[in-house]
Amino acid sequence: MDEPQRRIRALHTASTITVYQAYSPEIGMPAVRDGRFPATWKRDRMMWIKPSFLWMMYRCCWGTKPGQETVLAVEITRDGFEWALRNACLLSYIRGLHSDRSTWQRQLKRAPARVQWDPERDLRLPYRSLQLGLSGEAVRRYADEWTVSIRDVTPLAHEIHALVSSGDLDSATQRLPQERPYTAEDELIAQLQS
Repeated sequence: MDEPQRRIRALHTASTITVYQAYSPEIGMPAVRDGRFPATWKRDRMMWIKPSFLWMMYRCCWGTKPGQETVLAVEITRDGFEWALRNACLLSYIRGLHSDRSTWQRQLKRAPARVQWDPERDLRLPYRSLQLGLSGEAVRRYADEWTVSIRDVTPLAHEIHALVSSGDLDSATQRLPQERPYTAEDELIAQLQS
């Protein structure tokens, strides 16, 4: 069977899914220590979570980008993640998928979550990975209801980056989190395919 170009791939269990974010140490380290985001973490702005470890590495430059030096693996409930998917709107208008541009714009404005499919930053494979943007109610639910645990994976990011930089892609690949296809109801994903 051919691998679909757009599929959610993630580290997950029967009840949780791991997503990644990167923050300054002032936010990241208290989050790891306390298992929740600190009071200084902004709840009133749009934020993005990424099920793909490598996409997060691309975004935060392997934990070296200023303000993104602490890479977090945030384990959240599958129920919460799927709530976000059910209440999400694609970030871009797609003719044929959306009835018209103005309807899509209204949906986007109301939606507490947004989906964007970006080229996977895989070491070898040309897939598209999900980015899930959260705002308003979704941010509150993420922080207060869905978060199960928060781990610091910065050392792992640095280790894999060193292997990639030295050209040892086989060893780097072996150290990556074991992301596999995330099974969700077909209709849940169908509305988010572009």
